[in-house]
Amino acid sequence: MNKPFHILVIRMSAMGDVAMTIPVLRVLLATYPHLQITVLTRALFIPLFEEFEQVHMIIPDLKKKHKGILGLYRLSKELSTLSIDYVADLHDVLRSKILRYFLAWKSIPIAVIDKGRAQKKQLTQNKKKQLIPLRSTHQRYADVFESSGYPVNLQEHRYPPKQDVHPSTMDLIQLLLADHPLYENWIGIAPFAKHSGKSYPIDLMEEVIEDLAGEKVLIFLFGGGPEESLILQSIDNFYPNVISIAGKLNLSDEINLISGLQVMISMDSANMHLASNVNTRVISLWGATHPCLGFYGFDQHPEDALLPNPELYPNLPSSVYGNKIFPKYEECMRSINPLTITAKVKALLNNLPIQTVAIK
Repeated sequence: MNKPFHILVIRMSAMGDVAMTIPVLRVLLATYPHLQITVLTRALFIPLFEEFEQVHMIIPDLKKKHKGILGLYRLSKELSTLSIDYVADLHDVLRSKILRYFLAWKSIPIAVIDKGRAQKKQLTQNKKKQLIPLRSTHQRYADVFESSGYPVNLQEHRYPPKQDVHPSTMDLIQLLLADHPLYENWIGIAPFAKHSGKSYPIDLMEEVIEDLAGEKVLIFLFGGGPEESLILQSIDNFYPNVISIAGKLNLSDEINLISGLQVMISMDSANMHLASNVNTRVISLWGATHPCLGFYGFDQHPEDALLPNPELYPNLPSSVYGNKIFPKYEECMRSINPLTITAKVKALLNNLPIQTVAIK
């Protein structure tokens, strides 16, 4: 019996970018079930791939054993023992370039993502521009697999069945709710992002929470790190139907809980992609970045992306990652009215007619 064709997938960071591999791998493995896939990524991201029985994980020790050029050479020797037929580099950073160089010595064919850096640089210049959507990151990932001889048609994507919320998570929710009703409509809110250029002001997000907390809904607040956890807990303490789960669930349980939401409010951040992967509708808020750069949530709806006022801030986007903001554009996200956000959420919860064209 011939051994299955074995592809090594390299994507080590960041969480949102790693999460965007999931819809592509779903289609790839559904189309070519005989493939063997090994993913080289960080230990933190293992829960993202739990649904795939055919996917194996390699976790590099980038702080010790596989640190630096010598460490990457050592890693390449370890990988070369896995009978890899093709390398799909979905990262294309210095570390993966060095690793590719060593793997090429073993005569392993390699395909590399085209990130469209020149086009993205042009779209983030401080001048008025025509916002023509670039190729999505999901499609750029799919292009890499096509180069290896396995075309991926993202229109054929199918979501796995929704899973019930884990019993342990339900127990925690019941405990945190005390005697408050367990409403059927669940909303997630992830108000933070890595960079301030794409984080909605917390005082405005509190207005969103206050408005929605007056409805018969249960609101879950998502975040990470001590500072974010403190802010979210202070909001949690004020409303009986608002629960901060920051620091209370592991990533696997968070993904499972997100799957049970009716809608998620998120920045251009990992939570948008985690929700997209489990077929949860996302109201996304954008500041320095923009959906046209190719990082929009998979299968999400264009009308659900809320942007700063284009008349006040005509030169956006200013950054691919949100780490750069033009002078006098620092407050651009304040032009997104909290009532616009809550009106859209209420329309979704009440099944009001909404356009259903989706971005792949």
